[in-house]
Amino acid sequence: MKLKFKTQEYQTRAVEALADCFAGQPFSSGIRYRIDPGEAAPLAQPMQRDMYASPDSDDAGFKNAALELTELELLNNIRTVQRRQNLPLSDGLKKDDKTGCPYNLDVEMETGTGKTYVYLKSMFELKQRYGWSKFIVVVPSIAIREGVYKSLQITADHFLESYGEKARFFIYNSKQLHNLESFSSDAGISVMVINVQAFNSRGADNRRIYDELDDFQSRRPIDVIKANRPILFLDEPQKMEGGKTLSSLSEFNPLFIVRYSATHKTTYNKIHRLDALDAYNQKLVKKISVHGVTTKGLTGTDAYLYLENIETAKNKPPVAWVEYEEKSASGVKRKRRKLGKGDNLHELSDGLDQYKGFVVSDIDARIDQLSFTNGVELTAGEVTVDVTEKALRQIQIREAVKAHFKKEQLLFSQGVKVLTLFFIDEVAKYRQYDEGGEVLGEYARIFEEEYNHQLNQVLTLEDSEYNRYLKGISASDTHNGYFSIDKKSKRLVDPKTKARSTETDDVDAYDLILKDKERLLSFDEPTRFIFSHSALREGWDNPNVFVICTLKHSDNIISRRQEVGRGLRLAVNQLGDRMDDPLTVHDINELTVVASESYKDFVTALQRDISNDLSERPRVADEAYFTGKLLVSEEGEVEVTPAMAKEIYRYLLKNDYTDNADHITEAYHQAKEDGILAELPEALQPYAQQVLQLIDSVFSNAQLPHIEDGRKAKLNPLNDNFHKKEFQELWERINRKAAYSVSFDSNELIEKCVGYLDLKLSVKRLEYQVERGTQKAEASYQDMTSGQAFTVNESERVKHDGSLHSAVQYDLIGRLAEATQLTRRTVAAILSKVQPKTFKQYQMNPEDFMAQAARLINEQKATMIVADIAYDPLNERHSCELFTIEKPENQLDRAYKAKRHVFDYVVTDSNIERKFVERLEVEKEVIVYAKLPKSFFIPTPVGNYNPDWAIAFNENDVKHVYFVAETKGSMSSMELRGTEDAKIKCAKEFFDAIATAKVRYDVVDSYDELLKLVV
Repeated sequence: MKLKFKTQEYQTRAVEALADCFAGQPFSSGIRYRIDPGEAAPLAQPMQRDMYASPDSDDAGFKNAALELTELELLNNIRTVQRRQNLPLSDGLKKDDKTGCPYNLDVEMETGTGKTYVYLKSMFELKQRYGWSKFIVVVPSIAIREGVYKSLQITADHFLESYGEKARFFIYNSKQLHNLESFSSDAGISVMVINVQAFNSRGADNRRIYDELDDFQSRRPIDVIKANRPILFLDEPQKMEGGKTLSSLSEFNPLFIVRYSATHKTTYNKIHRLDALDAYNQKLVKKISVHGVTTKGLTGTDAYLYLENIETAKNKPPVAWVEYEEKSASGVKRKRRKLGKGDNLHELSDGLDQYKGFVVSDIDARIDQLSFTNGVELTAGEVTVDVTEKALRQIQIREAVKAHFKKEQLLFSQGVKVLTLFFIDEVAKYRQYDEGGEVLGEYARIFEEEYNHQLNQVLTLEDSEYNRYLKGISASDTHNGYFSIDKKSKRLVDPKTKARSTETDDVDAYDLILKDKERLLSFDEPTRFIFSHSALREGWDNPNVFVICTLKHSDNIISRRQEVGRGLRLAVNQLGDRMDDPLTVHDINELTVVASESYKDFVTALQRDISNDLSERPRVADEAYFTGKLLVSEEGEVEVTPAMAKEIYRYLLKNDYTDNADHITEAYHQAKEDGILAELPEALQPYAQQVLQLIDSVFSNAQLPHIEDGRKAKLNPLNDNFHKKEFQELWERINRKAAYSVSFDSNELIEKCVGYLDLKLSVKRLEYQVERGTQKAEASYQDMTSGQAFTVNESERVKHDGSLHSAVQYDLIGRLAEATQLTRRTVAAILSKVQPKTFKQYQMNPEDFMAQAARLINEQKATMIVADIAYDPLNERHSCELFTIEKPENQLDRAYKAKRHVFDYVVTDSNIERKFVERLEVEKEVIVYAKLPKSFFIPTPVGNYNPDWAIAFNENDVKHVYFVAETKGSMSSMELRGTEDAKIKCAKEFFDAIATAKVRYDVVDSYDELLKLVV
């Protein structure tokens, strides 16, 4: 299989943030210069470094053109980018004295969101806009280096389609210096990947970069590199902050430096932020559940007892799966079995004294608790007494295998292969060697035992594709080890790690992992369980890792965020497509972590790690924070005035959305989730969405990702209500699929766009910050040396009223055609008809003109599409399997026990839904209802749409009324405008088109509102 890549808006924003920092930089195809030929050159042709060369010269190089923007222009660009995202504004260009580079930019992106992809795409964007083509990616370890190189390989065709060229790339190797010649002489995009050890270590090989080498014509490799004025991208810069490393970077003579990380330690000028909260809330990474395994001492007894989980089934009382000890002819052995209420462990163990008084008194599935008559209580995941290391690891492996099968049963039919990853501390636990060759280590033996046991639980008599898949893979073939290999003995060995380090630089271990990346995703490859050394934790990942189990002692060296980081990336199916549909993304993408500590302890540590890494997020929602922030609406960009900031502050205070310390309260986030936020003041209504986004940018603990206890997910099978004739008839009426078509007059679109652009287009003029000051009368030596000898007396912003003269060759029509998906002819017609004063704004700021024009044209295009949409029913229908495939389990601790729903439990997403369900359960006119699966969706031009409820009513005991409903917390236009309103309009057209008999569809905010529509 081949991984596919697509253009995603959140990644494009990160790319544009960097490129926009250099708006106004003239385009240059590269400065030609003569590459230093070294002493091997003929004496009759003396040449100098950096000397201009003829284009036809064999030794002509192409270096990056110099940055022609003034520091003030660059700072203004950076501040414009920062204001777009309401990031802290740079008060100056923060420089790095150690690297000597005056221009330093920071991009923050959460692990798993594709930061490598972003900076690779940024190279192409910078080349396209400004002509820069020489790039060096600096990484802290060989692991990350190999990952970057793999990314360059697998994205090559994707970027060729987008930008029409391929990059030439290589890993720096002091023994392969011919690559530097090509790096310098190639006029296209050239990328060198180098790890810090290659220029920052004391070894002879690593120092060669600074030496005059006979095999390099008596030249120093570093001199050839620095002549290119490369742009440096630092991957994980927080691991390269040593003084020696930073000073070594100055040797590369960088044009500027961009740092990419999820956890910056030192920040310079941050131009983009996509942190852990953003990534989770935008559903760009997997959600997380945890299986904690902990020991619980029992005073006065040595009874061994492990509660695996509580199992529920239709029309049966819950039972508890436990492991306990039992007397046998050969001694005491451990046994697993189900316990029900009244079961006596003393009897079941054949009279072992430690189990006296252990009679089951209660099994509570809602809180996963098993209680005995002697007062002992166990929660799922707890094991009594101080178990041995081996017993604890066996329990962890068992939990990981169970979690794997549960996830695999759900995703196999969707073409998603599930991988489980075990981290261990020494190879001997997985593979050992004796005179006969390889033998299984302790963990491998336990794995095969537990795997075979769980396999017998999963296999059924049904001749299904999944059963055939499982039967075709043996336990010995489905696990594999990824470790370093000793070159002489060819045996697996522990990796070499540096003192006080948990990372390894063994190339062969990473090579195996990365080489197999795509193969591991295929069902044809039997490996589903991967054992790897804990030192290989960073630098590689696989999108289909759904279970992570760390079989090692807990320590403080590796944070919980690092532990889960290898499994956060969204999964792909057998076609290489990302499973990122917003409707189902977190139903599919859930990472289970099997931890050797309690669920509570693991979650507390993980959320603490996330909170600490969000230290730069604002914590206080006061007037000072809101003042000066940027709001963007259909009317253009507006700066929050002190009066508006006071309105926002009063709104929060009045509704108890902030506490006495001006921190955002949980009440705000709960009201927002439930759709019952208090209405904003009238003056803020035009910017409602942007104001709420601004409030959301203030950190509060209530925003931290909800991490679920994986054991609390219980089976929730379909019940008899699903088979009632009323529901089957309702389902028959709504499950038909349809295709939409849109026909509209191009001339009408052109005229609407012209009028809209003339009315709304407002391009920002370039501004200059002018500061006037005087020298202090008595300036100290410290003032003089620190730059504090002058006092600013006056500051003003001056708009640039003239045209922006630039050498950049913009393809205005092409850029707008690409952004709007319209033909060049249509775009040209729109631009030719706008008023001269509208088009004149293009000269003031071309980049902003194109961005604003594209947005406004797309708004008009969407309006016309929705207005003229038509649905044509297809013969294809949604299968009723949607109800069983998508959600075979539910979080019962958050669920409502139902009588009329097609499942025994209903999981509601908000208080509005909860109240709605409570009324559906008691009102006599309701016969049966269902919360529709997220895979049941209506296609629309603005994205798939999933209605909430399907309800069958009995009106006057005579006829049935069938209704599809959407519940909203607010019916105001503020809440239902834009894309959501467009989807609802499309849904009404859809149901009108497919219903052979009338099915009502509407949006309501309560059951009473629904009943009015029904009656």
